[in-house]
Amino acid sequence: MSSISQVNADVLNQAQQRIQQDLLTALAAFSIPEPLKAAVHHAVMLGGKRVRPALCYAAAALQSNAHFAAVRRAAVAVELIHCYSLAHDDLPCMDNDLLRRGQPTCHVAFGEDTALLAGDILQSMAFEVLASRLFDEQGQGTDAAIVLKQMQILATASSKMVCGQVLDLQAEGKQVDQTELEYIHRNKTGALIQASIMMGAVTVFSGTDIAIPKLRQFGQSIGLAFQVQDDILDITASTETLGKTAGKDQQVQKSTYPALMGLEQAQAYAQILHDQAFEALDYFGENAKELVAIAQFLLARKS
Repeated sequence: MSSISQVNADVLNQAQQRIQQDLLTALAAFSIPEPLKAAVHHAVMLGGKRVRPALCYAAAALQSNAHFAAVRRAAVAVELIHCYSLAHDDLPCMDNDLLRRGQPTCHVAFGEDTALLAGDILQSMAFEVLASRLFDEQGQGTDAAIVLKQMQILATASSKMVCGQVLDLQAEGKQVDQTELEYIHRNKTGALIQASIMMGAVTVFSGTDIAIPKLRQFGQSIGLAFQVQDDILDITASTETLGKTAGKDQQVQKSTYPALMGLEQAQAYAQILHDQAFEALDYFGENAKELVAIAQFLLARKS
């Protein structure tokens, strides 16, 4: 591994270590009956890249004045929403997947009813965490305006994600054009990735700061690039590498970028989107090194 690749991986690994403990702390704060509690832990704690929390941390790291407890809560909340979406996406009525993160999906391990409820409660828990005093140090106050902004960002992105999933299901067996495909994935995948960045950003920047539209542009580009890369990996990586069933998109005739434009053009488009993301970060200079590292890692990822 090159030194640059190692630095990029290290940034993500550090974020993963931070979020793992915070997720455990957050889950322990809720009283959940069995087997729902076990299903929730299964959905949340079996690993994953933790890209969304990492982006949240990295956006807040653009300045040194972040309210770090608010950043930690936002990172937990966005990951809980992501995990809920995976538990629901894998259900037989949706994508009908048997494998997630190299393990049986939540409904395979606990049944469809419990997996459905696990997703439901994770969504509620995300907003409870945002509104809580979790991670606050003694005597430390939380700016209510920041919490309200974070809630609005996450709620809007969550709604867009669901709408994108509906459109994605409707597009199965068809080949929509690029405009339609991008609309689907800017909602289904991109909205939550952009929200992760903006939930960190509002802890350090005001709404009138030029940093906000720059970060929004970065989020839009990297969010769509993430999905293009996912589509590519579905046909180029193995099930063992992905931790989920490879080739599933082709099996169910999903509308994907390789199917629309061919593999090589899809790979070139992913690079274009990443270049647009890096261009947006030029405004921040060296302060954006963590966001740059994560974006570089995502472009080169194999799973």
